[in-house]
Amino acid sequence: LQRCVQLLLLPIHVLACLGLWDSFYKKVFPYIMARVAPIYNHKVYKQKRELFSNLRKFAGPSGQLALLEIGTGTGTNFQFYPPGCRLTCTDPNPNFRKFLLKSLSENQHLKLEHLVVASGEELHQIPDGTVDVVVCTLVLCSVTNIKKVLTEVLRVLRLGGAFYFLEHVAADHSSWTYFWQKVCDPVWKYFGDGCSLSRETQEELEKTNFSELKLRHIHVTPHWIPASPHIIGYAVK
Repeated sequence: LQRCVQLLLLPIHVLACLGLWDSFYKKVFPYIMARVAPIYNHKVYKQKRELFSNLRKFAGPSGQLALLEIGTGTGTNFQFYPPGCRLTCTDPNPNFRKFLLKSLSENQHLKLEHLVVASGEELHQIPDGTVDVVVCTLVLCSVTNIKKVLTEVLRVLRLGGAFYFLEHVAADHSSWTYFWQKVCDPVWKYFGDGCSLSRETQEELEKTNFSELKLRHIHVTPHWIPASPHIIGYAVK
């Protein structure tokens, strides 16, 4: 089945090899996410509200929270951040900028300090140990190297800071969901801007040198879609 899907995707694969698909889709993808992200946010509103409810406890000595979001996209998490939050936004796709600025104008309780065009693997513009909290939602599924991203997270976090995550992940390998994840992966990667349905993100988090990891599994409706299995939680440096 996966081979059949790959065969159907052959024209897109040719465009990708010629370097034409990526440049085209990176312009289109922000418009798609501007429509899809609010729908997804509605589905996980309670989970996100609960997840981000204790952000303030990681604020630095000044009382202000220095927060870095990796893969900010359209800014759908802004509504969950506490007032006065000092925000640094990063995303490798500059075409998200106008959507992100629109979200900021609707969330004036936040203070934008930096807007950086960078991937999660290359956060060299952020100094060591200067961030209280790093947030990453639906991003680790599409990065090139999860280990490198988590290494950067540890580098920029101050001691005692926290990494918050919400990611869709691989299902149990004996399940039909995992079967369909593997079948759909080729399509999902092209139309999800590199997103993989079968990432073992929990294993990478467990291998990273965090002092504490609080993680739980949830399913996002509808349960039959291959992206339904999620992990949610935070890890402390």
